[in-house]
Amino acid sequence: MPEAEMTLESTLTCPNCGHAKTETMPTDSCQWFYACTGCGEVLRPLEGDCCVYCSYGTVPCPPIQEARATGGPASCCG
Repeated sequence: MPEAEMTLESTLTCPNCGHAKTETMPTDSCQWFYACTGCGEVLRPLEGDCCVYCSYGTVPCPPIQEARATGGPASCCG
């Protein structure tokens, strides 16, 4: 069975001003802070999420994508 393709770009949308920007996600760690390029607000993950991409992005971070594809635990949340 072929491995699921990993999406490495996600569009983050600021809940403060609505500014959206597509960013390349790190593949080996979670990103806990992101400064909005629209208003400067520093975004942090919502409770229960491991990173800003899982909270504000169109695509969850690579470790979460991998966990969903394999049914295993996320390497970033252990």
